[in-house]
Amino acid sequence: MEKEKKPPELEKLVRPNVAALDDILGVPFCVSDHGFIRLIDYMGDDKAIVQAARVSYGAGTKKVQGDRALIRYLMRHSHTTPFEMCEIKLHVRVPMDTWRQWIRHRTANVNEYSTRYSIAIDATQYTAPDQWRTQSIASRQGSSGRLPRAAGEKLSASEQKFLIKARELYGERIAAGVAREQARKDLPLSTFTEAYWKIDLHNLLNFLSLRMDAHAQQEIRAYATVIGEEIVAKWMPIVWEAFLDYRKNRLQFSRIEAEIVRAIVASNLDGAVHIARENGLLDTDGDGNLVPNRERGEIEEKLRLLGVMLPWVR
Repeated sequence: MEKEKKPPELEKLVRPNVAALDDILGVPFCVSDHGFIRLIDYMGDDKAIVQAARVSYGAGTKKVQGDRALIRYLMRHSHTTPFEMCEIKLHVRVPMDTWRQWIRHRTANVNEYSTRYSIAIDATQYTAPDQWRTQSIASRQGSSGRLPRAAGEKLSASEQKFLIKARELYGERIAAGVAREQARKDLPLSTFTEAYWKIDLHNLLNFLSLRMDAHAQQEIRAYATVIGEEIVAKWMPIVWEAFLDYRKNRLQFSRIEAEIVRAIVASNLDGAVHIARENGLLDTDGDGNLVPNRERGEIEEKLRLLGVMLPWVR
């Protein structure tokens, strides 16, 4: 009796391998003073996303789009499930204050270095004299510009003394027999921690979309940029292209912004100003000067990218 053949979809599958990633497995990419990112493992590739998406087509499909076209369609229309089928695992060393932002992305699996069990990593993030940023006027959580170098040199010198003293105090407590879980309590947030971080591609792209943004804090943006450009771009070149086109570099307009743009296109600059004023974007102080407004600033940034003049600045 002739042996029954297996359907093509049940034939033995070969695990996807990406040569460009295999070449960098375990290789540290340096970030900050003592930080790094290392690729530990990965699952899937561009074709795995296509494969996952086409499962839902069934046997009756007569015509299938090209892989690139399908991936771009999925990205463009936020069909996220196929991207969740791929995962990546990283080993990271990062300052604790930056890690606090990182760990807010709760969609990953994390195992962090524990200073209850082990001696704290003897490395801290140092700020160079020309890297002290000033507080943003428009944003309570952002920075804008830098302090003069002379002021920065004083701050860097005092920072170094503080970091040395903090480590000395920690060492004294450990030497005196104080429990590690208590001895660590005065270590600064600039102390580095390490973690294994595993996340699926969909949630990784969400992380990169937020943390590679120009408005993200500089320190975590440096890590996100390395993950994106040095790892994801090599792992998923077609996905990365689509991500840059439809997520990172896209321009998204609110209803108010769209109305302002339509008025500008129609050469109705007074109408554009009226729309902005009616929506509270052009409030002034007692001297008639525009008060800081984050939403107006975002609109102005988009108009500049489009090469469009600001109707309220003439």
